[in-house]
Amino acid sequence: MSVGEAALFLSHVAVCLVAVLVLAWLGRALARCLRQPEVIGEITGGLLAGPALHALAGADAFGLLLPDDIRGALKLLGEGGLALILVGLTHELRAGPLGFGRRTVSWIVFGALVPSLLAGSLLAGWVLLIDDPTLRGTSPLPAFVLFIAVALSITAVPVLARIMEDRGLTASPAGRLALTGAIILDAVGWVLLSIVIGLGAGSAVGSLRVLAVMAAALVVVLLIRGVLRTEFARVAMVRFPRLAAVAVGAAAIAAALTTEWLGLSMIFGAALFGLAIPAGTSPDGSAVVSRVTRVGRLFVPVFFVVTGITVLTTALGSAPWALLVLSTVLGIIGKIGGGYLGARLGGESPVTAARVGILLNTRGLTELIALQVGYSAGIVTAPMFLALVVMALVTTALTGPLLSLLDWTQHRGRGVRPRPRRETVTVGA
Repeated sequence: MSVGEAALFLSHVAVCLVAVLVLAWLGRALARCLRQPEVIGEITGGLLAGPALHALAGADAFGLLLPDDIRGALKLLGEGGLALILVGLTHELRAGPLGFGRRTVSWIVFGALVPSLLAGSLLAGWVLLIDDPTLRGTSPLPAFVLFIAVALSITAVPVLARIMEDRGLTASPAGRLALTGAIILDAVGWVLLSIVIGLGAGSAVGSLRVLAVMAAALVVVLLIRGVLRTEFARVAMVRFPRLAAVAVGAAAIAAALTTEWLGLSMIFGAALFGLAIPAGTSPDGSAVVSRVTRVGRLFVPVFFVVTGITVLTTALGSAPWALLVLSTVLGIIGKIGGGYLGARLGGESPVTAARVGILLNTRGLTELIALQVGYSAGIVTAPMFLALVVMALVTTALTGPLLSLLDWTQHRGRGVRPRPRRETVTVGA
């Protein structure tokens, strides 16, 4: 590639990147107008941008605007942003609050996890029953069933935390219980996803290889964590915070690319690196992670656009309405119903239990990441991926209205008119 061609290529990528960032801004603004979490507008706009452009411009013009090499560059940028976001996500999961009695939390986790896993198994069973190869795909049966079950059991901790903050639920019993349960649920979900990847290998040798790579990665995590706990690392983060953030970001992306090269999803490499950063032991470490996450948040909309181009352009018309409705209904029943049941068994009041269930039904970027793992590993097909994306967006969008409805019914039962509440949510991940 000559200098002129390289300059033209970089200019093309820069223009596309600016267009994506403008699209993300518009999506966030629209979400605010609709009193929805901003992440809903960002994700929806990004996922639909590619299919919409393809439909309006046609295949030939679409190929000129976004040729394969440009899409490859955008894919790399999006995955880099996603890797940086994951560092902050896993760091938050380990540093999150765990301040309730074991009995109550255990019941909530049980209630939110087991019914959701059963609901996902029912959805997988329905797909197997109708015997549609475009939905079933060719992945091993255990991997397919377990992945669908896990997909319905995930709660997005960052989105949940921001919704709670906006509605003044951060210090409430329901909010603290929901956040604590969500942290544990997502930790269990990542473990189950690693098992899914092993099962998706389709052979004992492949499964053992995946487990060996994960075991080696965990050893590396422990070594890195030991290094980051040293006085030298702490001083470096205090004196050179920007340089430390660059080093952490580069290491996270390197870890993501390494695990992808070894046959695992790049997502696992970034998540494991996030686990290596000591949680709650150093404010300076948290500040460095915050810098890394902000950079990732800037580029992660590219991930949604590339996902929409590569997956949804061909999948939008191929997912049956029955699948879209069933996956959404089962997702709601498993989380809200299971969360409510678990909170009630844990001794909480009906109103608190209902709030816990509604909050645990929140999904967002965390769900999209998990779905991308399954799609990249060939465990689910594009139409199945689309159905689960719709489920994630709808359940997250319902959180605010359902909480408002619960407040209204509670105040109405007391004969008190509820005060208007500001619904705008600013969610970055």
